[in-house]
Amino acid sequence: MQTKDEILEQVRTSLAELFELDPARITLAARLNEDLEIDSIDAVDLMDRLRRQTGKKISADDFRSVRTVGDLVEAVYKLVQA
Repeated sequence: MQTKDEILEQVRTSLAELFELDPARITLAARLNEDLEIDSIDAVDLMDRLRRQTGKKISADDFRSVRTVGDLVEAVYKLVQA
């Protein structure tokens, strides 16, 4: 079982590696689109990477409400707890 802190670190590492972002910019309040410039194509890559890391598929419906890194951490946390 993963904690939210562990998931945040996974998300931070994935975003930094996939999109060459400075990990310091990846905070819980950072908005994926506005602050980190993650577009819909990037989101698909991110969802695939998280699926491989967690073994769970994040559905497009689950991801649709994700706006911030914190939202993403919460969505992944709920998924791995299920």
